[in-house]
Amino acid sequence: MKRLFDYLNGYLPNGISESDFETVKSYFTHKRLRKKQYFLQEGDVCKYYGFILSGAMRQYTVDEKGTEFIVQLFIENWWVGDRESYTTSSPSVYNIDAWEDTELLLITRADVLELIKRCPAFAEIVRIMDERNSIANLKRLTSSISAGAEKRYADFVVTYPNFLGRFPQHVIASFLGITKDTLSRIKRQLLEKE
Repeated sequence: MKRLFDYLNGYLPNGISESDFETVKSYFTHKRLRKKQYFLQEGDVCKYYGFILSGAMRQYTVDEKGTEFIVQLFIENWWVGDRESYTTSSPSVYNIDAWEDTELLLITRADVLELIKRCPAFAEIVRIMDERNSIANLKRLTSSISAGAEKRYADFVVTYPNFLGRFPQHVIASFLGITKDTLSRIKRQLLEKE
């Protein structure tokens, strides 16, 4: 729970009080996933959001040909879940699985809403996280529709440096919306420039 406490503390100028954190942590449950184990499968409703204590995960769709398209990657100190399914209780169009053995803290939507009412500090943290998430999603969308492959990879390296050693090239390529061969070419060109 220390990882969650430290994470939440980073969102408020004066941090979160011990008593507020005791309230917050009482709403979470602990879960372990083995590598390749599903957190969520397409067609199921996302009943929990998870805070990753250790491990790595990926969110993806699969087309009719069986090709996977990575939508999001997650590591420690990231929240994982399908926000649309979680919020609307609708079936998810995504799969989320553990890329590595993973430990999470889980919370239901009902518990988040209750915590927001009970704990003003948590409500403020959620508001700030939502703002940052919205900004990050807009940046990623803008990059994916307007930037070339080289720029997308350069932005990825700056924005997500901790992902480089955790996910293989084909996963990173899919996340960037490019082929593995294109990513290999870009990396080779960058090495030649050094």
